[in-house]
Amino acid sequence: MVFGRSIRARMTIATVVVFGAVVLLGILAISLTYPVRARADLVEQADDASRHLSLAITEHRFSGPIPPLKGAYLLQIVNSDGHVLAASTGLAGQPALTRAWPEAGDLRVQTRVCPPGRCMVVVGTSNPASAYGSVVAYAALREPFLLSSPFLPLVLSAFGVVLVALTGWGAWYGVGRVLAPVERIRSGLARISAQDLSRRIDVPDTQDEVAELATTVNETLERLEDAVARHRRFVSDASHELRTPITGLLVRLEAGLADPREDDWRAAIKDAERLSDIVHDLLLMARLDAGVQPAQERIELGKLVEEEVARQSCRLPLTMDVEPGLFVRGNRLRLARLLTNLLSNADRYADSRVWISVRGWADQAVVEVLDDGPGIPAEMRDRVFERFTRLDHTRSRDTGGTGLGLPIARDIARAHGGTLEIGDGPGARMILRLPQSPPAPDSTRL
Repeated sequence: MVFGRSIRARMTIATVVVFGAVVLLGILAISLTYPVRARADLVEQADDASRHLSLAITEHRFSGPIPPLKGAYLLQIVNSDGHVLAASTGLAGQPALTRAWPEAGDLRVQTRVCPPGRCMVVVGTSNPASAYGSVVAYAALREPFLLSSPFLPLVLSAFGVVLVALTGWGAWYGVGRVLAPVERIRSGLARISAQDLSRRIDVPDTQDEVAELATTVNETLERLEDAVARHRRFVSDASHELRTPITGLLVRLEAGLADPREDDWRAAIKDAERLSDIVHDLLLMARLDAGVQPAQERIELGKLVEEEVARQSCRLPLTMDVEPGLFVRGNRLRLARLLTNLLSNADRYADSRVWISVRGWADQAVVEVLDDGPGIPAEMRDRVFERFTRLDHTRSRDTGGTGLGLPIARDIARAHGGTLEIGDGPGARMILRLPQSPPAPDSTRL
């Protein structure tokens, strides 16, 4: 929960700070520009009303109150002595709004007066040839309350505080809603232990990135559970496979000490060799699982097959069909181990003969090892590549294998970018496919 609250608090604080800065700049901009703009609009409107009033008295006088003009209701006609000659209803009986008079050569005067109440913008237009004589027509407009009082910054500040507070609450609530599924995923993962990897995370029905995250977490947990199960099975099988030769070796050594005979010592040596083979296979398997990449070179696959066949001491005759000029890139020792495992497996289970062929197919080099033994049932063709798996009922001649030959062979093939699978045939048919290695650029030059 600390994880969710920490992100929630940081994102809320960041939102409040950023939005608060924007609101503060907006308040400053409004506080500085609104009064100027508002007074400019009032001056423009009062000036328009004053000019119309000045034109209206050019030929006649008002017999009563001055009617409103251009939205202005506060109108006066004042002579040079400051006497009000005519006024609107709102200014009836009141003295002149201002003593400001247009300067020489200027027909217009603008001022701001603040009688009891709200301040006013006053604009006067001179008319020296009016029906009243030389007079000034004044038009006044009251300023809005916020414009003529100090409350505008306070009102804007209060509004900004409320807006920022609402934004902060919205960010806190919204981020909490967004992070709630993530928090459930985190708490669900916290409850999963290595002893029980079968639990899964609930996937929300939002169909968004959080749902995809939960799905990915479940897929990762599934792979982890499978890997841990395979690791435990491997440790159990390895312990069992090591215990058998070690027990046999101890029994034969004890028998040899009590009654030393050549057969006992030969059997003890055989058990020791089998134990050594298992240990070497386990070590190679650990290196393959760790992804250790040994040095690689360009190898002619057909020659490597011929060398391994010549090195093997097979019990049955072997027929070869090798296409020359097929090169692959890989580690010679590991590819030799792969071929040795396939040949040993075929020789162990064949009835009378083993065949091996090397040919090119598209951009791949294909090696097939075929024997005329009992074969492998289709439903068991994946299981034989599991570690320490033997098909005792159908391939009963396995008397010395470690149960790691084919798994190691497939892992080596995959490490070289290839595949190893079992095909159809009268016996067991192992099909190895490796990508061909193109010749080096220098080798194509004349």
